[in-house]
Amino acid sequence: MRYYRFFNLLFLTFAQFSLISFCNAQQTLIIGKVTDTIQTPLPYANILAIPQADDQDVKFAISENDGSYKLGLIKNQTYELTVSYLGYKPQTITISTTDQDLIKNFILKENPDQLDEVTIKYTPPITVKKDTITYDVTKFVTGEERKLRDALKKLPGVEVDREGNVTVQGKKVTKVLVENKTFFTGNSKLAVNNIPADAVEKVEVLDNYNEVAMLKDLQDSEDMALNILLKEDKKKFVFGDIEAGAGIKERYLVHPNLFYYSPKTNINFIGDLNNQGIKSFSFSDYLEFEGGFGKLLDDAGSYFSLFNSDFAQYLNNQDFTDNINQFGALNIRQSVSKHTDISGYLITSNSKTQTASNTLNAYQNIEDPFTEDRTVTNHLNNFFTIGKVTVDYDPTYKQDFAYNAFVKVTNNDSHGFVNTINPDQNNSITTVTDVAALNIKQNISYSRKLSKAHTATLEATYNFQNDKPITEWLTNQQILQGLIPLEDADVYNILQTKKSTSHNFNAIIKDYWVLNNFNHLYTSVGINTSFNDFINKDVQLLNDGSINNFSSAGFGNDFGYSFIDTYLGLEYKFQIGIATFKPAVFYHGYLWRTEQFDDAEAFSKNLLLPQFTTKVEFNNSEKLNFKYKLNARFPGINQLANNFVLSNFNSVYKGNNQLENQLYHSASLSYYKFSLFRNLNFNLNTSFNKRIKSVKTVSELNGIESFNTTIMFDQPEHNWMLSGRVSKKINKIRYNLSSRFSYNDYFQILNSETNLNVSKSISSTIGIETSFKNHPNVEINYTKDFNNYKALNNVSNFENDQLEVILEYDFLNDFIFKADYTFDNYTNKSLDTKTTFDTANASLFYQIEDSPWGFEINATNLFDTRFKQQNSFNAFVISDSRTFILPRIVMFKVSYKL
Repeated sequence: MRYYRFFNLLFLTFAQFSLISFCNAQQTLIIGKVTDTIQTPLPYANILAIPQADDQDVKFAISENDGSYKLGLIKNQTYELTVSYLGYKPQTITISTTDQDLIKNFILKENPDQLDEVTIKYTPPITVKKDTITYDVTKFVTGEERKLRDALKKLPGVEVDREGNVTVQGKKVTKVLVENKTFFTGNSKLAVNNIPADAVEKVEVLDNYNEVAMLKDLQDSEDMALNILLKEDKKKFVFGDIEAGAGIKERYLVHPNLFYYSPKTNINFIGDLNNQGIKSFSFSDYLEFEGGFGKLLDDAGSYFSLFNSDFAQYLNNQDFTDNINQFGALNIRQSVSKHTDISGYLITSNSKTQTASNTLNAYQNIEDPFTEDRTVTNHLNNFFTIGKVTVDYDPTYKQDFAYNAFVKVTNNDSHGFVNTINPDQNNSITTVTDVAALNIKQNISYSRKLSKAHTATLEATYNFQNDKPITEWLTNQQILQGLIPLEDADVYNILQTKKSTSHNFNAIIKDYWVLNNFNHLYTSVGINTSFNDFINKDVQLLNDGSINNFSSAGFGNDFGYSFIDTYLGLEYKFQIGIATFKPAVFYHGYLWRTEQFDDAEAFSKNLLLPQFTTKVEFNNSEKLNFKYKLNARFPGINQLANNFVLSNFNSVYKGNNQLENQLYHSASLSYYKFSLFRNLNFNLNTSFNKRIKSVKTVSELNGIESFNTTIMFDQPEHNWMLSGRVSKKINKIRYNLSSRFSYNDYFQILNSETNLNVSKSISSTIGIETSFKNHPNVEINYTKDFNNYKALNNVSNFENDQLEVILEYDFLNDFIFKADYTFDNYTNKSLDTKTTFDTANASLFYQIEDSPWGFEINATNLFDTRFKQQNSFNAFVISDSRTFILPRIVMFKVSYKL
């Protein structure tokens, strides 16, 4: 109850403060036009207002196509107003605002001596061009910032979330550069959480970014890049910091960040050794190594295969009872000549993890519903090394060549224990796994401007994958009776060995034909090939040393699968007014062959797959995008191998080599608007998918044990998602509101019955965030989740309320206090159960200005909460889970800045 009283008081206080802030945040509107001496409008001119008062923010605006601008300034303040435009002399005036709006027109004179102006010492805090915003970071920071993320938060229009994702004017940054060179993989997390703030002089925001300059207006790029420019004394100098810490119960942390930059050589090293449960490498980081989330979604099969891999499942796990991480990342770039760069990185991670969970599984949609109580513990050892070498060769503006080679080596082993209590049995199963994998990928890309009208690109990729998982199950009771032929034993020892190899080669040649400024024609010719082998053997190891091979019961695969896709694509891109349209059609010819032992079959199919995209650009800060695509996705070798294979201690799977392609429509619509004048950011996104043909799992369930296979299914299924976010800053407080709704209907085939299931979820978050310079800053977010799952006559409802409070306070010049608190109230409406839990973390950092030494005391999980509650559901199981987490950890840290 004390928590509710505290939060009620906290919300009332901030609601009252927000009301006062809103009332005092009245703006004076400055409007006008920027023209040259003959009254020609100057679009994208920079209008910058620098306040005389230290407690006020810099304001800026950009003129529209007709030269008009709007600028909102705080009333009763004095500003120095500067208007600048490339090739013209800047104009500066001083204004004092009142309650009345002002009209200020500016006439700029041409500057014939512009090249001589390099002697001007004044640098404006913000410079805006059409696709580039440049921030002079030194004008916004106070010197107390530790990492790049702290400095970015103080830049107008820039937001950084807790994980290190960056958005600028409401658009997510997809690539980070340092001195115009990609930093590691380009993912923002490693950069913003590790680069020292005092090494940064400027930040460039590059919209519609393309690594190959000649393709910028040809390829549809929605990427936004952040280019970090270093201070002069850091451009040929070793800098960074080293952090070390120790705590109660033998907790420790060592975290060095070392950087060296020179005009020709860049070296970056990031290390991490801790047993605090801090992961330096997450699944989102891994996606960047595989090409990025957006690129992977173009090939949904590759994305889901990646998402479900053992390696990805480990990276996704963030909750442990114990965890030791050893992490090292080295990035080197060398300019061999004016036109050639060689770069590479090596990332190695070794971790030891313990996890524990308790789950109530409600089995429904069957004749006799029941509940299983399952407890799972795991001891995991995960090792991986990822390396990449890239050669960039740009002899002229008309040519660009890049080659990269990528290798990933993983070795994961685990020792797990499962205890299941259900109406049929009370059983304990020990599971031992060892997964070794090797992945090698090579890619070549070449772009060449053939003429003024034609530009050609070639991209080719070869990928080799070799996985060797070994799994052993031990139990003193028979499992999967009737499905696997076990012989009687005191301890049943089941061993499974697998081996899968794949060779994939993809190539595409594309011609960009610019008919005129408003009409383009693109032609593509490509091929995708895949050659795969899958071998598995399931046996029982008997006490006398002999082997009971399950092959007599139809187990064991020696399966080969080859797949060839050749295609021809035609895209027509044209512009009408502010709208750009691009209809496209791709004609695919598919050939595939399956072989199980001596039985082989060949198949072929031709498909015509249309696409359509539209982009409406009302102005630089307001855009509407629509995309439609008819997708074909073919099954993987695991779904085709048509002999039995053990999936788990309670399930058996059998593939189907007669499977063909899935076919589904996908459409998405997104609207984006950002207003500098109103400090308003608005995003709205919706997507819709309709599956016409799908690969459907057919399940036979007996207690908790199931037999699963797959068939082609032609009943339509639908998925719809709608999400939106609005953010408004009034004076020193930003107000945020976001919401997400999803609907999914799909058919379930269980125990020879086909039924339609429907799931719906709604999640909404409302929050406020302050940005004071001399007072504590607080972020408060309240989230409400509703989940509804309907199958047959059963309806399940879940709700979750989450309140999050984050506090940051810089005081007495040398101290920084940070704290965060999260309170969850979880309710399972169907079972009439409720669980509340809360977590809190806090730290106090001390560093004398200009001193390299810093000291910090840090505490995580202050209330010593031991578990988190969550729910999930699939075709026939609704799960209510408790996942156990690390206990309270208190650390003392020392940092040294180079």
